[in-house]
Amino acid sequence: MADTGHLERPRGIAARAGSWSARHRWAAVGGWVLLVILALAVGSMTGRVDVSDSEQVPGESGRVSTILDKAGIDAAAGETVLIQAKSAGLTANDPAFHKAVDAVIAGVRDTGQVTALRSPYETKTISADRRSALVQFEMRGDPEKASEHIQPVLDAVGKAQDRHQDLRIEEFGDASGQKAFDDAFGDDFTQAEFSALPVALGILLIVFGALVAALLPVVLAMTAFLATTGLVAVVSHWVHMSDTANSVMLLVGLAVGVDYCLFYLRREREERAAGRDAQTALRIAAATSGRAVLVSGVTVIVAMAGMLFTGIAEFKAMGLATLMVVAVAMVGSVTVLPALLSLLGERVEKGQLPFLARAKRRGGGESRVWRTVLGPVLRRPKLSLALASGALIALAVPALGMNTANLTMDQEFGDRLPVVTAYNHIDEAFPGGSDPAKVVVKADDIDAEPVRDALARFRTEAVAKGASKGPVEVTVHRKQNVAVVEVPLIGGSDEGKAERSLNVLRDEVRPATLGTVDGVDAPIGGSTASSKDFNDKLGSAVPPVFAFVVVFAFLLMLMSFRSLTIAVTSIVLNLLSVGAAYGILTAVFQHGWGAGLVGAEGVGAIVSWLPLFLFVILFGLSMDYHVFVVSRIREARLAGRNTKDAVVHGVVTTAGVVTSAAVIMVAVFSIFGTLSMQSMKQMGVGLAAAVLIDATVIRGVLLPAVMLLLGERNWYLPKWLRWLPDLAHDEPTPAERPTALAGAPARPDADDRPRHARV
Repeated sequence: MADTGHLERPRGIAARAGSWSARHRWAAVGGWVLLVILALAVGSMTGRVDVSDSEQVPGESGRVSTILDKAGIDAAAGETVLIQAKSAGLTANDPAFHKAVDAVIAGVRDTGQVTALRSPYETKTISADRRSALVQFEMRGDPEKASEHIQPVLDAVGKAQDRHQDLRIEEFGDASGQKAFDDAFGDDFTQAEFSALPVALGILLIVFGALVAALLPVVLAMTAFLATTGLVAVVSHWVHMSDTANSVMLLVGLAVGVDYCLFYLRREREERAAGRDAQTALRIAAATSGRAVLVSGVTVIVAMAGMLFTGIAEFKAMGLATLMVVAVAMVGSVTVLPALLSLLGERVEKGQLPFLARAKRRGGGESRVWRTVLGPVLRRPKLSLALASGALIALAVPALGMNTANLTMDQEFGDRLPVVTAYNHIDEAFPGGSDPAKVVVKADDIDAEPVRDALARFRTEAVAKGASKGPVEVTVHRKQNVAVVEVPLIGGSDEGKAERSLNVLRDEVRPATLGTVDGVDAPIGGSTASSKDFNDKLGSAVPPVFAFVVVFAFLLMLMSFRSLTIAVTSIVLNLLSVGAAYGILTAVFQHGWGAGLVGAEGVGAIVSWLPLFLFVILFGLSMDYHVFVVSRIREARLAGRNTKDAVVHGVVTTAGVVTSAAVIMVAVFSIFGTLSMQSMKQMGVGLAAAVLIDATVIRGVLLPAVMLLLGERNWYLPKWLRWLPDLAHDEPTPAERPTALAGAPARPDADDRPRHARV
């Protein structure tokens, strides 16, 4: 073939990497396997360091944990057992009530897992109507591992309930609550993780019609995830990780690993189907899809890096873990994948499913469905642009009233978990008592008269100012010169009221009491404070993170495509898809429109961390499709096609790949929409909706309509920007017969080529 000479001298990182891997097949495959094994081995030896309690929460709440940690005071995991009369006639004064309290105390003590066990008759934790009482105790040992040892205590409380049916006997606390959350969270993610792979493999079987070809993307994605797991363990000694970060890493790793392999493999098969020999087909795939993978991967990495700027440990862990798995998957796609395709040759078609394989051969490399859709879009681009953009803006409108909040246990789990009902019953009988604010007072001398006087005034003023109904309890650690004050907040499980009580403590009570003593530090923490501090920190992080992701994505698009127009339209289109996803989330989970379809009735809010998380993830993943489609359009323009023909060619030849990749992502993300935790439902629905919109409305309607209307201006790069680094590395490819569409010219006009492509 006359045009293959320049393919012997590949330009660009992706083309050179693919060429080298195809020539050194066993070295590339062996190197990849060695990388995975070594990464897992080193990671296993070093172990993973997870985010600590003091790191997880910013602001004053974080300072509470820091002071206690430095003082060597373990904030023991506290537990509370509610004994409550079911009927109006029974009170705490009755012998039957006394007997139930004694049974709970004896049963809990016999487990050997508790300390500081206190009877309600000693602590006076009996409600005003005498129908409810609290047995309080602490778990022995490391409070962070208390949830692992709470089950015998829960069993003992359960036995007491069985023997006293006329009373309600329920337990809630740090350890029991954490165990319930871990079990629900773990079960949810286990279900999602075990479902994701079979779903992805099943869709890939339909896409390729052959078992070997379908297995390649899954194998690449999973080996990339395994290698990154080991690397993350090493890095965690500097930036601490978490189970959540690991799960998100699997989710993103599977998505991009499958996408990148799919892009590469489909292009290689397309070139072979066009009659090119295996070596030439592989080189073209490396120079085109390989380059698109690199541009897309770097863009996703930049987007994920945005999470590092939040200053929140959990987000930093997720950001670093996901950008690492994307980097590893990207490297694998342009190195080991060409080697495997070269090794397998025609055997990549092994394990064919006859009916599907015949359908693939008949369909060729183009999508008939998208050819049909493109007809009216390109005949009436202005109308198509108006209708599609109008629909997306309409979907985004509900997001203007988005209410974000840290979901309460009721909102997160409903009433299906025993600890949720226990928490609510305790909060009704003892408002704020089940989840008090915690004030940690650090002084040079905790026994000094001014400090003791300030503590006494703080206890009095907390009740007098209306922040608490009491009792306000003070525990003094004289050796460490630290006092811990527990304040039941008025409002309890009502987050708004509890936060107002917290503000009274912080803004009025503390300055007038503890704040008057020199050398005293008294941060206020607890669950309500942690929620407020987290939201405040998250809110301040949104503008810089958004700006970082948008600006760097814009610069990458600008340098990769050498077009100011494409860079701008890329950002605008991605923001439209993100906005539409936000609107759908708000409509379903806040306003309840169609909430019954996903089991989300009565939530009324979007979990506070989700908008920023979704923006970063979606902005990164949507660039996959955008880069892949625009790269193919640009390739056709450089080959001499006019804008309309290039757009048609680019969309119809990539639509099958983009649709297949989107179907896999939507299916995997939809699994999360079926899970029990509302935050996981919201994440799954948001991701699935955005990917579906992005792969259909954005890439199939808006992008071609906009590019057709812009015409030659698509390739505009002002002279004052031509100094920017050129990341294009255009690789000449064999000319192809133009793809005709009704109304499209059969031959390009030479003057309609992009300026930098003219000779």
